[in-house]
Amino acid sequence: MVDVRIPPGAQAGSRLRVAGKGNAGRNGGAAGDLYITVRVEPHPFFSRDGDDIQIHVPITVSEAGLGAKIEVPTIDGRALLKVPQGTQNGQKFRLREKGVMNTRKNKRGDEIVEVVIQAPKVHDERTKELLRELSQVDKEDPRAAIWGMV
Repeated sequence: MVDVRIPPGAQAGSRLRVAGKGNAGRNGGAAGDLYITVRVEPHPFFSRDGDDIQIHVPITVSEAGLGAKIEVPTIDGRALLKVPQGTQNGQKFRLREKGVMNTRKNKRGDEIVEVVIQAPKVHDERTKELLRELSQVDKEDPRAAIWGMV
């Protein structure tokens, strides 16, 4: 058995060389080298782009419209993200140096948080009433740009 230390930030497909741990050499020669190809299992909600980590985080309509400070998961635990007032669905925010460590550059990547606005669930008449009020106050047609191109 051979113990191998995988360096932080190793990517799928990376090749590691362990000197002298391969097959025995011919005619009593020195052992060769062992080469290991790294395979990284996918994470349930993080994805990786180089040294950056990406995640989709759901937010409520009120958090997007009014702004909020929310906790988001990082590979190190939790971090606070300030969602500004008027945030749009799909908007991306950068958490500096919350990504993967790159040992060659001695620098960490970033975490890119893409917010996904969730529509409210209508459970009662009060919620319906509030949504009707909002539709009366906000008369903007979200499809106006599409019709302008037709």
